[in-house]
Amino acid sequence: MSETATQIPLSAVIPMFTAISDRDYEQFNAMEWDFVNTHGAETWQDVFNFRVLPTLDKDAKKWLLIQKCSTGIKSVKVIAD
Repeated sequence: MSETATQIPLSAVIPMFTAISDRDYEQFNAMEWDFVNTHGAETWQDVFNFRVLPTLDKDAKKWLLIQKCSTGIKSVKVIAD
């Protein structure tokens, strides 16, 4: 994980967990793009892969994958560049 990703405060990540818990993909997606616009795609990839995804239970991971697939998975790196 990049040093920048380790500097992101937990308070910036907790609302994402709330959106996932509430099964509110629109809110999660909006926060995801705000994060990318603020911190960059590479930092988001690190935060998502090493801080968000590992903490999700099986049902939450499945739900998030279904949501991403149903809306078309887009690489934040490709779109942000």
